[in-house]
Amino acid sequence: MAVKTSSRLWGQLNGTDVYLFKIENESGAYVELTNYGAAIVSVVVPDRQQHFENVVVGFPELDGYLNDTCYIGSTIGRYANRISNARFELNGRVYHLDANDGKNSNHAGKSGFNYKVFAAETIDNGVIMTLTSPDGDGGYPGTLELTVTYTWSADNELLINYKATTDKATIANFTNHAYFNLSAFKNKIYNHKLTVSSEYIVDSYEDYTPSGAIIPARQKAFSNNKLTDKFKIDESRVEGLNLFYVIDTETEENALAYAALLTDEASGRTLKVYTDYPGVFLYTGDYLSSTAPTHTGKPAKAFDALCLECQHYPDSINHLNFPQAVLQAGDVYNQSILYKFGTI
Repeated sequence: MAVKTSSRLWGQLNGTDVYLFKIENESGAYVELTNYGAAIVSVVVPDRQQHFENVVVGFPELDGYLNDTCYIGSTIGRYANRISNARFELNGRVYHLDANDGKNSNHAGKSGFNYKVFAAETIDNGVIMTLTSPDGDGGYPGTLELTVTYTWSADNELLINYKATTDKATIANFTNHAYFNLSAFKNKIYNHKLTVSSEYIVDSYEDYTPSGAIIPARQKAFSNNKLTDKFKIDESRVEGLNLFYVIDTETEENALAYAALLTDEASGRTLKVYTDYPGVFLYTGDYLSSTAPTHTGKPAKAFDALCLECQHYPDSINHLNFPQAVLQAGDVYNQSILYKFGTI
């Protein structure tokens, strides 16, 4: 089945054109993207009754993204997740970052790629977006060239590929911050079922920075569990989950490993996640909010949706026992995430 890509001017930011892209397959399922933040705007897929509905948090107008504080749908860079104390040492030099999360840096702070307008070009089944991040951008060393390629298939598979190069050793960790709700926002996410292909998590402090320990997931493991089983819910407070799961990436060369399965039994929709990243960060949208209305016509609220962010270990540069995410000059960063939408 053919897949077609179209685009239209969506607005401008500082004199630079911002576009809305649509990639649609013959079944009528489609993805919308924007080159502001290289973000996913919508994913419209069928339920078991073949009703097509959007399953990600997104905004119908560009202004929603310009005022967003929750990284909704965005490409995250230069480094996804937290860097403790907003500093790291590389090759004997200490680098200081934007402390935007208490004393820590999260998602690269105010220099994050979620605030940048990418150059973009369409291909038959997708969009290629590129960005140059100059040496010292947000405190990070090296001029970084990033290419984010989105493709959409006849089988409702959204593949995201990140390629990057640098002219100086740096740390790099890119992901997408889509918030999913497979019920098409008819309900909160509590009754979604989740399976994560992991037996270990990165232990973290109350501020979500890693302690340095990698521990058995035990009661925080997901083996086709309702999310409700893992939340602490009472009348006054809901405590969500912000955890990095170490996934089993033992696959054939160049293959993507199965990372997670999200299911909404009421609609029958499923989301399978595959990646060659070493882990997936589960964020249950504890702090999700927006001032602008989303596609539902209402602002986003806590626990409306969840994130499954495939990425390198958080704060790995400050924990030498973690697999490192250092990109050397002359090397090519090449990582992928596949979101496969289906039904049961």
